[in-house]
Amino acid sequence: MKLPRVAITIGDPAGIGPEVAAKAAASPRVLEVCTPVVYGRIYTPGVATGTLSAEAGRTAYGAIVAAVEDAMAGVVDAVATAPISKEAFALAGLPWRGHTELLAHLTGAPSVAMMFYADALRVVLATIHEPLAAVPRLLTRDLLERVIRLTARELPRFGFAGPRLAVCGLNPHAGEGGVLGDEEQRVLSPAIAACAADGIDVRGPFPADTLFVRASRGEFDAVVACYHDQGLIPVKLLAFGTSVNVTLGLPIIRTSVDHGTAFDIAGRNAADPGSMIAAVRLAATLAGAGRGKPAAAGARP
Repeated sequence: MKLPRVAITIGDPAGIGPEVAAKAAASPRVLEVCTPVVYGRIYTPGVATGTLSAEAGRTAYGAIVAAVEDAMAGVVDAVATAPISKEAFALAGLPWRGHTELLAHLTGAPSVAMMFYADALRVVLATIHEPLAAVPRLLTRDLLERVIRLTARELPRFGFAGPRLAVCGLNPHAGEGGVLGDEEQRVLSPAIAACAADGIDVRGPFPADTLFVRASRGEFDAVVACYHDQGLIPVKLLAFGTSVNVTLGLPIIRTSVDHGTAFDIAGRNAADPGSMIAAVRLAATLAGAGRGKPAAAGARP
C-alpha cells in the first residue's frame, strides 16, 4: 500500500519549528510510515531567530493555510504542525489564539477539542486558551456535553472502542458537595448524566488531584479536563517530548507537538525532534486507519 502523505508545517520560523520539522522529515522512523511534505519558508527575510515578529506570525499562518487547503483537497492525507507563537499571531493582526481555533475556522468544523495523546494518558480540554478567571463562565453544560460526546465519538479512531471517560471537577475536591464551589452540581454533573443516559461510558466529576493517577493506571481511556493547565500539567509530567496534540472534530487529520517555540534555543541545532516525530507518526497511523488499516489501542506512535 502506498504510504500516506503527511504535511509538516514549520511553525514560527523564528523558533525551533523549522529545525524539528526538518529533523522529523528526515527521520527513518518517519520515512518508514509516511511521505513527509514540509510546508513553509524556513529562511524568511525580516525574521530574526529567537525574536517575536509580525512577519514570523504571517509566515507560520501561511504554511498552516496551505497545508490545510491541501489536506481538504486530498493532496496530503494528514497535517502535523510545528509550534507557533500566539504573540507573533497577535502582532500580525491574526485573531486566532492557537492552532485549534484557526483549524476550526479554516475547515468549517462546528465543534472541535484539543486532546493530548500519550501511552500513559489521554486528556481532552473542555476550554483551551482562556484566562483562568473566565473558565467558570465559559464552562457551560452545553459545552461540556459537546466535548464529552465528541471525545466518545473520536476515540475509537485511536483504537479505544467503547471508550471509558472521566471528567475532572473544576474546584478542589470536586466542590466537596458544594462547600468549595457549586459548578460540579450545577454544570458538570448534569452534563455527565445526560451523556451517560445516551449510552456513553462517562463518570465524574472526580477530584483532579487523584483522577489523573487513576487514568494513568488504566482505569479510564481518557480524561476531560475543565481548563488548559489542569489537563496539560499531568500529561506533560508523564510524557513530555513524546505526547502528541491532536485536534478532535476536524474533517482532516491534524496532530502537533507538545511543546512551544523555544526561542531561547532556536538556531542552535539543540532542539529534540521527539514530539514532532511522534506527531507525524500518529498522523500517519490515523491516515492509515482511514484507508482500512486499524489503529492499535495504546500503541506508541
